[in-house]
Amino acid sequence: MHASNVFKSFLLGFTLLLAAGAFAANKGPLQITDSTSVGGKQLKPGDYTVTWDGDGPNIQLNIMKGSKVVTTVPAHVVTVDHSAASNSTVATENKDGSKSLSEIRFSGKKYTLEIGENMGGSQTGSSDKSDR
Repeated sequence: MHASNVFKSFLLGFTLLLAAGAFAANKGPLQITDSTSVGGKQLKPGDYTVTWDGDGPNIQLNIMKGSKVVTTVPAHVVTVDHSAASNSTVATENKDGSKSLSEIRFSGKKYTLEIGENMGGSQTGSSDKSDR
């Protein structure tokens, strides 16, 4: 009986450890106002959620619509001096007039997420939208 209790305790501890890991991901809102490309995937206007594990600087950013991952892209967490006043995005205008997401900013946070395909690129257009 003692071995059974030890096994149950181990199983409970392991389950709690896995659950804690599942909630360790960072998360934030993303609002797309115009059709925008992210990692080769065209996102329609709407509300999305971004999630990532770790503090960076290099992360894999998951863009989700509801509970479905729409795309995963490399990104960099960049520390900034001042926190953003509102949730916003920065998009780069491509030569053909289309837009590519290059940066995500979160209200009250002293970091931004630079999207992999545009890291270090020029930012010619932006779309700032407050989170609802």
